[in-house]
Amino acid sequence: MTYQGLIHRYGQYLDLPAHIKTISLLEGNTPLIPMPRLSRELGCELFIKFEGLNPTGSFKDRGMTAAISEAVGRGAQTVICASTGNTAASAAAYAARAGLRSIVLIPEGKVAVGKLAGAIAYGAEVIQIQGSFDDALSLVVEITQKTPIALVNSINPFRIEGQKTAAFEICDDLGSAPDWLCLPVGNAGNITSYWAGFKQYQKGLPQVLGVQAAGAAPLVLGHPVEKPETVATAIRIGKPARGEQALDAAQESKGRIIAVPDEQILSAQRILAEEGVWVEPASAAGLSGLLAESTVGKFEAGGKRIVVVCTGHGMKDPSIITESFKSPKVIPANYEALIGVIEE
Repeated sequence: MTYQGLIHRYGQYLDLPAHIKTISLLEGNTPLIPMPRLSRELGCELFIKFEGLNPTGSFKDRGMTAAISEAVGRGAQTVICASTGNTAASAAAYAARAGLRSIVLIPEGKVAVGKLAGAIAYGAEVIQIQGSFDDALSLVVEITQKTPIALVNSINPFRIEGQKTAAFEICDDLGSAPDWLCLPVGNAGNITSYWAGFKQYQKGLPQVLGVQAAGAAPLVLGHPVEKPETVATAIRIGKPARGEQALDAAQESKGRIIAVPDEQILSAQRILAEEGVWVEPASAAGLSGLLAESTVGKFEAGGKRIVVVCTGHGMKDPSIITESFKSPKVIPANYEALIGVIEE
């Protein structure tokens, strides 16, 4: 049967109201990519769940199909979100698909150009605020409490319902849950969703390694970070909306949440690209955490089956790559010049 999207495939497992009107861009069904070179180095069986191959290039589409379907079903005409980029693009795309107005609040100057371009392309009304993501989220919560505008951030419970389908897919592909799941943690909706999904699907429970950037690690520090700073813009969040659930997921799974510096995140991004998987910096945090813990002997990967979640495509935030790229050589259009460069 032709694939028809997450709600069609997994609707029986999702706690969605009867009034939903399904809005889909055929999200989900993303590949679980084996990583043979890294597997050999770590002595494990390592897979990448590449969520960058969703319609708008990130995992956010899983939750957005559910949130927008619910909003349409109850007659909403406008949706709004605060975003560091990926949520904005996803909300705008699904709102466009549904014929809704979409409004996006972003922190001024803090959103990667690839993500902002997506939101604009899909027709969102983008508003920059002089403040952080957390300030933007507070504003959208307030306005949705006072108006009929629908909130589609991950504090919307239907977002979690959609996002937990990634756990179902992993179990379906592997036949059971992996031994470990490693993933980035920003606003903490994704780690919450995965853990809920594994518990519900009843095909085993992984231990969970959640990874924050050192400059935006409130769950590791134990308190909010007023001015989070990291090259990993998608997880540049100082007060996660689902922080408590993330900590619960780590504890219940006998896992943990750690922080890694930007240099290690960028190193993991390069390592993934060397095996043909290009992700945005934040998406490399899960692998970065796995490598960091393995290096200092806190993670016994040997013989384990491990899934690393890469949440967004590299084209979401290409500036990190292009900034370090030297202009290519210019040569005459002849064989001698070409062979000369190749053999240098």
